[in-house]
Amino acid sequence: MVFFKKKSDTKKWLLEQLGSSQDVVMKEIKAEDKKGEILYIRSLCDESKLQIFLYKPFYETNKKQFEHYLDSLPNNEDELTKEKLLKDIMQGSIILFINDYIYTVEAKKVINNTIGEATIETVIQGPQNGLSEVVETNINLIRHRYPQASLQLEQTNIGKLSQTKVAIMYDKDVADEKLIKEVKKQLSKVEVDVLQSVSQLHKQMTNRKRSLFPTMMITERPDRIVHNLAQGKIAIIIEGSPFSLIAPAVFYDFMSSMEEVYQLYWISRFIIVLRYIGLFISIILPALYIGIIAFNPEIFRVQLALSIAGSRLGVPYPAFLEVLFMLLMMELLTEASVRLPKQIGSTATTVGGLILGQAAVEASLISSVMIIIVGAVAIANFVIPINSMSFAMRVVKYVLLGLTVFFGMIGLVFGVIGLVIYIANLESFGQPYLKLFFQSRSKGAKKEASSS
Repeated sequence: MVFFKKKSDTKKWLLEQLGSSQDVVMKEIKAEDKKGEILYIRSLCDESKLQIFLYKPFYETNKKQFEHYLDSLPNNEDELTKEKLLKDIMQGSIILFINDYIYTVEAKKVINNTIGEATIETVIQGPQNGLSEVVETNINLIRHRYPQASLQLEQTNIGKLSQTKVAIMYDKDVADEKLIKEVKKQLSKVEVDVLQSVSQLHKQMTNRKRSLFPTMMITERPDRIVHNLAQGKIAIIIEGSPFSLIAPAVFYDFMSSMEEVYQLYWISRFIIVLRYIGLFISIILPALYIGIIAFNPEIFRVQLALSIAGSRLGVPYPAFLEVLFMLLMMELLTEASVRLPKQIGSTATTVGGLILGQAAVEASLISSVMIIIVGAVAIANFVIPINSMSFAMRVVKYVLLGLTVFFGMIGLVFGVIGLVIYIANLESFGQPYLKLFFQSRSKGAKKEASSS
């Protein structure tokens, strides 16, 4: 409990700090002999606790009994400041304005039973929880990890038939106003009958409908969402999907994992370098193999060139058909591992790959070197942490392979140059696709302080 001579000023200050977030609730409660106002954040407060600890005593007791009840509540200090009240709100408390006094009633919502582990973006060290399919649960997870009054929430419905609930979250102190307006504009343009996943929403919000590379990031991790909110980005959550969209997203974002945040500096840098090496192996190695074997074998040392030529003595097809056949088989195995039941998927594809590769070598349909090439490409492609970028790179390697088949090493070089030009020409909500980072919350705060 705290007494404020200017209770209205305190209330006004709290509302200014919380902004226009749609999960901020400010309403009046009345009984026969008493009247008050309550302020809380819906996504952080348990409605059942609100009913038990506030509504029931308020309506079932007289004024004097209710005042005694409020004085007996824990966590009510005599020296409460406006900043402490704001902190209590962000931690799930309800602020009660009654007479000339302000009380805090703890009603924190803790959700554990509907949260599963992250299954796609796994990390060794760090939080293991993923998002839920319930919007309110996801908002609660994010607000608990990011207890800032500047975190804003806006909700809307998309889908003529489904009326799917969509929530937009951003930090108003860091996010650019132009970015916020652009995201809202793109959302307002989405016209679908039924909206069921963030991938569907991503497709509708992309300016280039046939773009190969994703311009918004799909994630299942609350910690990644919070990490990006602090950098001034916007998170979009929809009902019925355990994934979230993050905008804008640049090429570097798709190649980074939360593991780098939790590991030591040099270990994280080593992981990043390893990941980019894997990226180049996955898209360039098949085309490079064709370019050297079919057009420029003199690049290899004599012993290696003779060894590869010897392994291909019984193969009746040219090298590019050999590569294309094995890459397509690997794609089929990867797709089969997704469609098969989880209990047998990994076992069936592993055994199938081993049997298929061994039988193809023994039948002289492919060379033994080709097994090494395809295995290295498959492993390297799985190093990319975000699936949407991994799928894009799987397509890119076939484009480079085709250029190399027709034009040799010159085709590969020009293909890589064209790929870089294409990526450099992309943008995500006004941000260059090859931009490395966004401003952090601390930089944004320093900039705001200097301008004031």
